[in-house]
Amino acid sequence: MGFKRGAIYLANFNPSKGTEPGKIRPCLVIQSDLLNDANHPSTTVVPLTSQLIDNAAPLRFRIAARDELRRDSDVMIDQTRTIDNKRITSEPLTALTDKELTAVEEYLKIILDLTS
Repeated sequence: MGFKRGAIYLANFNPSKGTEPGKIRPCLVIQSDLLNDANHPSTTVVPLTSQLIDNAAPLRFRIAARDELRRDSDVMIDQTRTIDNKRITSEPLTALTDKELTAVEEYLKIILDLTS
C-alpha cells in the first residue's frame, strides 16, 4: 500500500532514543510519490507534535486541526526520518494544502542546506 506525499498518517515511533520523538503520533509523508507508488518498504516522514512552540521556523511548521487531525500541531522538521511502512496506519488523517506543503519544503531546504 503506497502512501501519499503531503498526507498525514498515524505512525508508531516507539521505541525512541535520546531526543527522538516517540509514541504513536501523526506524521507527514514527504517522500516522493515515485517511491510511494512503487510500494517502497519504507517511507520518509516528519513527525508532528501538539506541544506547540511559537515562532520556531524553520524547525517547525504549524498545521491547524482539521478532518481527523483533531489538534493544532507543529511539524517537527528537524526530526525527519525514514521508517518501515509497518509503523504507519493505512488511512490518512488529513493532507496539507499545496501552499502548506511548499512552506514545509522550503523549511526542509533550509534545515538540509539545500538552498544554494
